[in-house]
Amino acid sequence: MTYKIIGDSCLDLTAKLKKDSHFQTIPLTLQVGQTTVIDDESFNQKEFIQLMKNSQDCPKTACPSPERFKEAYTCPEENIFVICLSEHLSGSYNSAVLGKTLYEEEFGKKNIYVLSSHSASAGELNLALYIRDLCEQGLSFAEIKKRATAYRDDMKTYFVLESLDYLRKNGRLSGLQAFFATTLNIKPVMAGDKGIIVKIDQARGINKALQRMCDHAVSSVRDTRERTLVIAHCNCPSRARLVKEEMEKRGSFKEVIITETAGVATVYANDGGIVIAL
Repeated sequence: MTYKIIGDSCLDLTAKLKKDSHFQTIPLTLQVGQTTVIDDESFNQKEFIQLMKNSQDCPKTACPSPERFKEAYTCPEENIFVICLSEHLSGSYNSAVLGKTLYEEEFGKKNIYVLSSHSASAGELNLALYIRDLCEQGLSFAEIKKRATAYRDDMKTYFVLESLDYLRKNGRLSGLQAFFATTLNIKPVMAGDKGIIVKIDQARGINKALQRMCDHAVSSVRDTRERTLVIAHCNCPSRARLVKEEMEKRGSFKEVIITETAGVATVYANDGGIVIAL
């Protein structure tokens, strides 16, 4: 079968996967003060982190237009799988769905499946890799849709951040949670619950919080040997390697992949953030 996997730019592809023609990302737009940044191959993470640190304004993100998705669907591949940020975090999913409607009004029906990841970053990549493997096995479009949806519903996402300020300022957290994390050096362990961010634990200091995250992650699945573990980091590769080591102490995984956050996940994870999905 011929296929393409399209994600919004919170699908944090590895450097190798960015060169794979089966994958494509549609960029969101990032706004910091008066500066606009397109979250595409030109994105420079270190410069953007410094831009956020230097600005008193809260960074914002804007989802791609339906037209951008429609253009991506206009390709020779027969089967299109679209993976988006949780609809509770972004309008990207709705934009992708509307893009499908626009495509079909102009060109007719095509195998296009738009799936909310109920996650972000590492979760989107984990789901994309699963769909790729199913495509390579030659399964039917209908069967891949069914299996991908079930995989999404069973996937677990966890994260620990140095600061929750940007999540709070963008309305993703209560002010109380961000206050305690900032003033008492309490680092919450957060998780995705059907696309909604929830707090599941906390610890004093980042390293203890990462340990707690690993404990929760491994205990939440029946058999780690059947799981792919994706670790996304924001400007902290050594911390990502530490999480990999800690997770591998607790279980054996089918595959472990470390990737770096692009623009959208950098806005919310901020410098030093870690996101995992399994």
